[in-house]
Amino acid sequence: MASPVMVVRLPRGPDGQSRGFDPTSERYHALAPSSIQASNNCSSSCLKEEQRSRSVLRERFLRSLITMTGKRVTFTMYEQVTVTATFTASDIDILNFQVSDLQTPLGVQKEALLRCTDIIACTFNL
Repeated sequence: MASPVMVVRLPRGPDGQSRGFDPTSERYHALAPSSIQASNNCSSSCLKEEQRSRSVLRERFLRSLITMTGKRVTFTMYEQVTVTATFTASDIDILNFQVSDLQTPLGVQKEALLRCTDIIACTFNL
């Protein structure tokens, strides 16, 4: 049986009509596929292999995010801080994780956003 997948809708774009980002914005250009450079001095077969490897790694990462949804996840943060929370979702750019029942050394937060740049590692039980 296929596993259900949550669909997260993008916020309204800058023009108010579409969903997504303005193609003339700096953010769009920073995240555009042209910003990902392939290895230098590679042949056509080398580039295809690199592209295949990247797609496999990306798929594994996205599948791990789907698997984490609704599970207790332990996040190792900078400054040797470890927090535990129920993973809820990620934004489209995977810059933030939304979690609930975040247990920190200072107490429990009902809902929170964790910046991915502050996370060193995350673990969860299958």
